[in-house]
Amino acid sequence: MPEEPRRVTGPLRPLELATASVLAALAVVLTVVGWFLPHLGAIAAFAVVPLGVVAHHHRLRALAAATFAAAVLSFLVAGTGTVANIVECSAVGGLVGTAKRRGWGPGPVALGVAIIGPVLAGASVGLLALFGSLRKLTLDQVRNTWKSVRHIIAVIPGTTGFIHHGNAFVNSALRDWWATSGALVLLATMWFALLGWVFLGAVLERLQWIRAQDRLDVDPDTGAADPVPLEMEGVSFRYPGAERDAVHGVSLTVEPGEMVALVGDNGSGKSTLTRLMAGKPPLTGTVRRPGSAGLGRPAGTALIMQHPESQVLGVRVADDVVWGLPDGADVDIESLLDAVGLGGMGERETSGLSGGELQRLAVAAALARQPRLLLSDESTAMVDETGRRDLTALLRRLPGQHAVSVVHVTHRPEEAAVADRLYHMAAGELRAGLPPSTAPAPPPSLPEQEPVHPARLEVSGVTHIYNVGTPWEGRALSDVDLAVEPAEGVLVVGGNGSGKSTLAWIMTGILRPTFGSCLVGGTPVHTQVGTVGLAFQHARLQLQRATVSLDVRAAGAADEAAVAAALLEVGLDPASFAERRVDSLSGGEQRRVALAGILVRRPSVLVLDEPLAGLDLPSREGLIDLLATLRREQSLTVVVISHDLHGMERLCDRVVRLDAGRVVDDTTTLAAER
Repeated sequence: MPEEPRRVTGPLRPLELATASVLAALAVVLTVVGWFLPHLGAIAAFAVVPLGVVAHHHRLRALAAATFAAAVLSFLVAGTGTVANIVECSAVGGLVGTAKRRGWGPGPVALGVAIIGPVLAGASVGLLALFGSLRKLTLDQVRNTWKSVRHIIAVIPGTTGFIHHGNAFVNSALRDWWATSGALVLLATMWFALLGWVFLGAVLERLQWIRAQDRLDVDPDTGAADPVPLEMEGVSFRYPGAERDAVHGVSLTVEPGEMVALVGDNGSGKSTLTRLMAGKPPLTGTVRRPGSAGLGRPAGTALIMQHPESQVLGVRVADDVVWGLPDGADVDIESLLDAVGLGGMGERETSGLSGGELQRLAVAAALARQPRLLLSDESTAMVDETGRRDLTALLRRLPGQHAVSVVHVTHRPEEAAVADRLYHMAAGELRAGLPPSTAPAPPPSLPEQEPVHPARLEVSGVTHIYNVGTPWEGRALSDVDLAVEPAEGVLVVGGNGSGKSTLAWIMTGILRPTFGSCLVGGTPVHTQVGTVGLAFQHARLQLQRATVSLDVRAAGAADEAAVAAALLEVGLDPASFAERRVDSLSGGEQRRVALAGILVRRPSVLVLDEPLAGLDLPSREGLIDLLATLRREQSLTVVVISHDLHGMERLCDRVVRLDAGRVVDDTTTLAAER
């Protein structure tokens, strides 16, 4: 049975805080723009929309948090006038958002406006009466605005009478400021309600397919953190809307000071089981601990997730290591950074780190909490081969040196082999040992498609420097020369931070180099974006629509027949996948859908940035075979940036090695590299 929606109680949850903070910032932008640009003053009224979205999706306390944050920020930026706009937009947005959520019609909203309007008007008049300086500032602003408008109107012939009546009206309004203020607030309340009803409805329709869901939403606990020994008995869990359990009938014990490894195919339930260990309540079954899971708390549970950018928050590396810890916490930051291979990088900005370096930083931040239970969910996926060995050795040492229980989720048998106990997941069920080997499926027979036009890719003298001319200037590439012939397969390798991803972005025209050029078919690639297709490290970032079919259509498929052909081209059955929601796909399936969206545009060159990261063995083998087939049968030029060399000899003939932003080897064959 699916997970029943739980009534949210207690303090604000992370998802509520995140939504409130982002939409509060948007409300502030709209308000400040309208405040400082008088001719665009109506824009400030649209702040009712983001605040209405908060009220529609979450509890009123989330709206209160958004209102407080927006009011404080707008006051710091532009003073008291903007605060009044934020408060009014919040009141009306809360009314309209709640009405939309509960299915109310215009009648209850009109009744609410009839109640809210006089209250806001009375509050406005009271504040102006109580604070004389604020009243003077407000009236002076109105007077000066009219003077500016009057000067503009005066250049138009025949407007003398209009200006005379305008002067009389403004003087009267300023004299009876209490009536004017109250009337303006009443009119603004009705105007905001109308805008909110029309535009909030349109926004909610566009957001309907987005299911904001915190898959790590755990019940608040205030007890002492004591997560091990951990006993799970008959535990099952199913996500809302899913057809089957993600985890079913799992029984497992994690003892203090031991390392447990967990392997399994994409979509087998490994990450869900990890979340249950971290404190997410199961749908059925029992989870027993001596105390609280203490997720993120000292001496509790630390979780290192697959995508490190989602848990790196500090501006500097050293800041991120101690982010969220109590003031004065005794943390040897440099030793932790040394342990994960980031020694001497404490002052670096996190925005300039590579994917692998971010992953190492996430590990350091987890260890800074001195956890008793460390959950590593593919923490080595984005790290180079040397880094994988080092991090695996570090995880192996932790139980003996620091009495930490470690659960390491991985696709790599060599990493799992170092654990005290080894399990694998299959269709949501937990089983002992490694899974039986699975032969990869044969490469698909590709449908007839418009042929690609092979082109030469040439990188000449490329140097790229981020943040040029600032204190944060950083050189990513230096004098890179690289030529890739039509239909050639090239593998680019190098350690984390060597400049591989920057080179990929330059090859695709997304990023223009500081110096040098990148040409495709003799023409600068940035003038023909789309000729070179880029598959990102994280495929989910490329999927921008609710379903597979909609996403491939948005990427360039002309009709449903073209969608079906693109899916068949990447080995997915259109009948089974076209209407699937992208969030229900495994990592390997998401990569294939993203690839379908790229190939539907028939690029001359395909650049893949870490295409195998986080994929299980069958998915890796299947993707390599698919790409090799595309290269062979459609003369597609392929450039692969990867730490994973396994099976790449079937796709690439040549290896280019980067180190510190320079090409240090362009003569090695893949056989010699291995």
